[in-house]
Amino acid sequence: MTDHLAGREPELLTITEAADLLRAPVATLRYWRHLGTGPRSFRLGRRVLYRTDDLHAWIAQQHAQALDRR
Repeated sequence: MTDHLAGREPELLTITEAADLLRAPVATLRYWRHLGTGPRSFRLGRRVLYRTDDLHAWIAQQHAQALDRR
C-alpha cells in the first residue's frame, strides 16, 4: 500500500461497508436504493458499490435538510 493511501478508507465500499459507515442495517440501504432516496450507488458486475465521496455528500445533504426543517 502506498503512503498516500495509508489510513484512508477505501474509495469504493460494498453495501455492508456502507451500512457500517452509516450505522444502518443493510436492509435499510437496500430499501433506500429501491426507493431512490438513499446515497448514490452503482453496480459493478453483480455487486452494489458506494463511493465514499457520495456517502459523505449524502450525509451532508441529510444534515442540511434536517437543519432547514427546524
